[in-house]
Amino acid sequence: MSNFFALIPAAGSGARMGNALPKQYLSLNNRPMIYHAINTLCQNQFIAGVFVVLAPSDSEWFKYDWSEFSEKLIVLSCGGLTRADSVLNSLTAAKQKKLVDTDDWILVHDAARPCLTSIQLDKLINELSADDVGGLLAVPVADTLKRSNIENRVTHTESRENLWQAQTPQMFRYDLLTQALRSATSINVTDDASAVEALGFHPKLVPGDAYNFKVTYPQDLALAELILQKRNNS
Repeated sequence: MSNFFALIPAAGSGARMGNALPKQYLSLNNRPMIYHAINTLCQNQFIAGVFVVLAPSDSEWFKYDWSEFSEKLIVLSCGGLTRADSVLNSLTAAKQKKLVDTDDWILVHDAARPCLTSIQLDKLINELSADDVGGLLAVPVADTLKRSNIENRVTHTESRENLWQAQTPQMFRYDLLTQALRSATSINVTDDASAVEALGFHPKLVPGDAYNFKVTYPQDLALAELILQKRNNS
């Protein structure tokens, strides 16, 4: 039987938030933002462990109490310069420590997506656990898309047909994901699925919802706060 492991790359600085504190530690509902992703993943019945990938120099993590997750939470201080580097470094470290097998499922989730729900997570696992490739949560693009020139003037309108906005978690077998990331050094890998696609595979799109957005700018943090407060009060 294959196991399911979640992996949260959290070695970045989140420069677009305009804050000296790394984005994953910004306060959200009186907790560091990364707490909410960890909480959802650790509570899932299928997930055997959650790897958090930190920069080797990260001292902020240790200022918080993570003991409530001690049974599942595993910290790997091997983050790299890019997201892909962090994921690949952590997969290699986990295998060296004999924490995972090559046939296990890895669910890579952004630390800056704090509004992931248990329903979305269960849906992803249930739809992909028997899939030959794996896949990701995503939502169909609803807005009109414009292509611009360097002067920020519209050159043409892009068709929305069959376009999806990728989210996380993105779920692939350990062996496939590791192979994909090792082979992707010459391409622009913006997510794990793009590395898998570069090998010629076709990841499955599992419909998610717009609430599972990535906190990128300060106004996103305020919106995430409202969503989480509403859930806690319902």
